[in-house]
Amino acid sequence: MSKNTALASVLACALSLSAGCEKQGEVSRFGGITESAGAASSGAAEAGGTGGGGNTGNSSLESRVKRLEDESAKNAEAMAFLNQVWGQQKAQQEQEQAQTPAPDAVFAIDITGDPVDGPASAPVTLVKAYDFDCPYCEMANAPLKQLVKDYNGKLRVVYKNFVVHPQSATTAHLGGCAAWEQKKFMEFKDAFWEKGFKAARQSKDRSKMGEENVLAIAKEVGLNVDKFKADMNGDKCKQLIERDMAELSKFGTNATPSFYINGQPYRSGLETAAFKVVIDQKLKEAEASGVPGKDYYQKVVIEKGEKKFRSIKDPKPS
Repeated sequence: MSKNTALASVLACALSLSAGCEKQGEVSRFGGITESAGAASSGAAEAGGTGGGGNTGNSSLESRVKRLEDESAKNAEAMAFLNQVWGQQKAQQEQEQAQTPAPDAVFAIDITGDPVDGPASAPVTLVKAYDFDCPYCEMANAPLKQLVKDYNGKLRVVYKNFVVHPQSATTAHLGGCAAWEQKKFMEFKDAFWEKGFKAARQSKDRSKMGEENVLAIAKEVGLNVDKFKADMNGDKCKQLIERDMAELSKFGTNATPSFYINGQPYRSGLETAAFKVVIDQKLKEAEASGVPGKDYYQKVVIEKGEKKFRSIKDPKPS
């Protein structure tokens, strides 16, 4: 039996088996018109004979075999591409999960030396990781101020430096630290958002983010400018920023703004109503614990909280 005849026989068998899976006369998944089982058998008989008719049949079948081989090669390429895309998507999904904090985690974030808005006796502590050149950080400014007022002594907001735009924001962060040395961080922060960050965005004048304007803002809010400038350029403020960033990075912070309410990562909206859902829950927990508000963050969050980042993929520590 010649190679052509053998191929014809194999194809005829394949066609006779496939005829029951596809409706007669419809376009086949292989690209041709399906045959009935009888027609396929007839074609196989003709292909298996000798003479001119058989050669014609063999030629036709060889063409179909070639077409099948071509289709198979295309399918293999398509499957290889799909497998590559799927692999990339899976890797991306795993990376995102590895970077997403567990919703029940309580991270023991050290807040020593950081600016605070609200009383030390507050049972709920909201930590904000911020960058002075971040539009969403600015958007969160007013809601956080309002929340401190609304909770009337039961909430404090701690501001931790997380500089993601070092070329444009570092000077303002040093200024924030220097303002805190004179206990006027809140005044400086609010003024800088308006006359530094917003002014730079609206006028497209990036010098508004620079030292000259930062010093002008400091003077405007009543700071001792000589001391302010000295503190800005001193080691203490530089070390505070470095320490804040190292501490936040330890707990998986990789963007601004990021929030932690009594150590629990907050990933909802910037509206006061959204914050209040979690703050109210944390306030009930704190009040039910019996721990005085002034001691709650240290005794519960710092001493009992998790000392490193835990993602949604990681098991909860026992």
